[in-house]
Amino acid sequence: QVQLVESGGGLVQPGGSLRLSCAASGSIIRLYAMGWYRQGPGKQRELVAAITSGDSTNYADSVKGRFTISRDNAKNTVYLQMNSLKPEDTAVYYCNADLMELFRPRRDYWGQGTQVTVSS
Repeated sequence: QVQLVESGGGLVQPGGSLRLSCAASGSIIRLYAMGWYRQGPGKQRELVAAITSGDSTNYADSVKGRFTISRDNAKNTVYLQMNSLKPEDTAVYYCNADLMELFRPRRDYWGQGTQVTVSS
């Protein structure tokens, strides 16, 4: 069974940095795009950044120039380097993967979420 396990969240001061990781495991036949979403208090879940299997990237306007998404295909892992963090970046961050699992159709999978809090 496929699992996405996130790590790296926590409490950081404004202007600080955090690096999130998400490792996909299980009977993965092929891993397509991976991405990070977030849901702040009282807000809808939104796309933060995404990366295709060919390493093309896409960012929300609010994080361009501050966040960097990358992936390690050998480890089925996606990373989100977050710099110059702001209080408005506070949210639960969710990992997403578009993949094909053995004997199952291609679909999206989600991690359990990791809390990022930016506060002094």
